Amino acid sequence: MSEELEPDFDVIVVGAGIAGCVTAYRLAQAGRSVVLIERGEAPGSKNLSGGVLYSRVMEEVFPGFLERAPVERRITRNYVQFLNASSSVGIDYADERLGDPVNAVTVLRARLDAWLGEQCEEAGVFLMPGVRVDEVLRAGGEAGPVVGVRAGEDELRARVVVAADGVNSFLSRAAGLRGKEPENHLAIGVKAVVRLGEERVRERFHLGQDDGVAYAVVGDCTLGVGGGGFLYTNRDSVSIGVVLRLDDLMARGLESSVVFDHFLAHPFVAPFLAGGEVSEYASHLVAEGGIAMLGEIATDGLVVVGDAAGLTLNTGLTVRGMDLAAASGIAAATGIEAALESGDVSKAGLAGYREALMASFAGRDMATYAKAPAFLERPRMYAEYGQVLADVLYGAFDHDLTPRKHLVALARGVVKKSGVRMRDLVSDAMAGVRAL
Repeated sequence: MSEELEPDFDVIVVGAGIAGCVTAYRLAQAGRSVVLIERGEAPGSKNLSGGVLYSRVMEEVFPGFLERAPVERRITRNYVQFLNASSSVGIDYADERLGDPVNAVTVLRARLDAWLGEQCEEAGVFLMPGVRVDEVLRAGGEAGPVVGVRAGEDELRARVVVAADGVNSFLSRAAGLRGKEPENHLAIGVKAVVRLGEERVRERFHLGQDDGVAYAVVGDCTLGVGGGGFLYTNRDSVSIGVVLRLDDLMARGLESSVVFDHFLAHPFVAPFLAGGEVSEYASHLVAEGGIAMLGEIATDGLVVVGDAAGLTLNTGLTVRGMDLAAASGIAAATGIEAALESGDVSKAGLAGYREALMASFAGRDMATYAKAPAFLERPRMYAEYGQVLADVLYGAFDHDLTPRKHLVALARGVVKKSGVRMRDLVSDAMAGVRAL
């Protein structure tokens, strides 16, 4: 294809998730002609289940977001839990300040992404659902700049292409920006939506009318596999699932569905789900490498946003992806607009995207928690430590008529009996301090 052909659009965005929609919306607001291509029949049709969205960034893009968008519940309570085979130890943190102003909400992506698509169309974006992009188009051969995409027999040309096509992004691979990720940078997420009814959700989780709770779980929920479990309350349902580090899952020879079913049947979890009906079920790859996955995010004529750029952050306390995706969309639109304005859409001309991203809260948070992925790979997090905590508390609460010990002496005895070496405990504690 000749590089002299007139482009059909200023920008082609591939993928109508949060990152793609925010990028397209911002550029359309700036007066650019934008086409948003979505493989599913509609935005959200292939993005099942949901999660916790730290929503303040969305208010910057869509004023009145919380009143206008289809959000489920505002998260005012966070529960962090070590789960063992027959015990659990947790921190239950509830705070009204998290609800005013609203810090985070639960969302169901099928509904949210559909709404985002509508906002894009209202802003002037041309939405093309049900279209699978097969390859990028280049000018002047394989090493030339990206100038469009091909879908079947159709070709579309643009000054800039935005790859918002998820963690498996074939567009960024085709453009030479990403290679095969190491297995410890990826995880398998298995999740479901269990419908309970609004009254049951409020009663079982002790919630107010709009309040919600998010559970972050580690330990027996994954049968010791690196990763964790989660449970979030929606309006009349719960989103529940596990995220399993791919390398550890494969090394143990376990099936992700087996681990997921084990979590749902756990004595701590099962009562929350009793009488419910599974309305959605899905599994997909999840980015787990932190800032090490970011790599190059721009080349001649193309930028990469959201999950496709590896923008997911797991600190053990929070798992974030949607707010980072929105931030990357804002930064990408800023960088692309500057490049279009200058007439330079080369890698150098698009460098403003990375600069804007790394200067935003998203880039700075990725840098702050750069050591978190390595810390979360430490295997004692998923087995010994939960049981050690439970055994210490058992010794404190079980009054069996033997003389009591001071808590420090009790803890020392439990650690010694557990087989955890003191130097490993100290090393892990220091790593946690440095990472978090």
